[in-house]
Amino acid sequence: MPIVAQNDLPSFARLRREGMTVLTPERAKHQDIRELHFGLLNMMPDAAMEATERQFFRLVGESNPIAQFFLHPFTLDEIERGDKARAHVARYYERFEDVQANGLDGLIITGANVTQPDLSREPFWEPLKRVYDWAQTNVTSVLCSCLASHAVLQFEHGIHRRHLSQKRWGVFGHRVLDQSHPLVNDVNTRFDVPHSRFNDVSREQIEQAGLHVLVESEVAGVHLAVSRDGLRTVYFQGHPEFDNISLLKEYKREVGRYCNGLRADYPPFPEHYFDMTSAAVFDEYRERLQSAMSGQGAVPTFPEALVLDSIHNTWHDTGEAVVGNWIGLVYQVTGSERDKPFMPGVDPSDPLGWSR
Repeated sequence: MPIVAQNDLPSFARLRREGMTVLTPERAKHQDIRELHFGLLNMMPDAAMEATERQFFRLVGESNPIAQFFLHPFTLDEIERGDKARAHVARYYERFEDVQANGLDGLIITGANVTQPDLSREPFWEPLKRVYDWAQTNVTSVLCSCLASHAVLQFEHGIHRRHLSQKRWGVFGHRVLDQSHPLVNDVNTRFDVPHSRFNDVSREQIEQAGLHVLVESEVAGVHLAVSRDGLRTVYFQGHPEFDNISLLKEYKREVGRYCNGLRADYPPFPEHYFDMTSAAVFDEYRERLQSAMSGQGAVPTFPEALVLDSIHNTWHDTGEAVVGNWIGLVYQVTGSERDKPFMPGVDPSDPLGWSR
């Protein structure tokens, strides 16, 4: 069912242009359909902040036909931002205090830029804990994306992520380990998910904490896990919200860092992402770039336009289905009052009756 544009956030207009149905508040009032309110705690750095909005808005807005979705983006004051991003937040984002006062049915927490060797030393650590602690009492379910999953696993369960020898970067095949959980009901038993991270939490670490792993890759590791009760916290280690070109943009950024002397090695390709023709285009570009850097000619233009038609999305439908299942589960157990996480009669320790 459609997202409701309760303000003039530019992401709503962008999604309309892409063909998504986005209702005005006036039109929404005339539809006799239940509302669901989801928060988006956007901790992403400035360059990725608006793209991340759109990615998660798409997953929510396209995923489930049962309700009108009101989305409430907010961020943490402790995250350092430039003037443009601060102006965007001031105009379009809500204050956490207002989100608390009005209540949410579900909460999505994005990743963040990390600068410290231990997450507990990051400026977002304590404020993120405050948001999560509030949500555990007041929100039906929290969906954590990648870095947010690592942070919550650390401060809730003492699980410390492990640094990988090289970046886990690309599109990887996964399989459903437990088809009995309603989050993975009626989705493909094997499907792709993008990953982009330098750190990992393993299946063994997660299961030792009493949590449930639902989806895993033999190469990329765990993608989807849930809390003991099966719903209150959902953990993504992969990025089903990524656009077709998200990894291309990352690759371009890393090539730029190499060109500017910010990394010593030329970046490898994201795995299982470029086809042979695209790889050949970028191999030729690398030769021309390195020649230019050694003083033999002008720096060539990054050839992204030549490969766009060759990049295919093999993950969005399944990501949409999983998020749709999540929203459906929230809908089944939450009450009509936004400040109460469950309808009467639901056991908060086992809201789905799945973990019995």
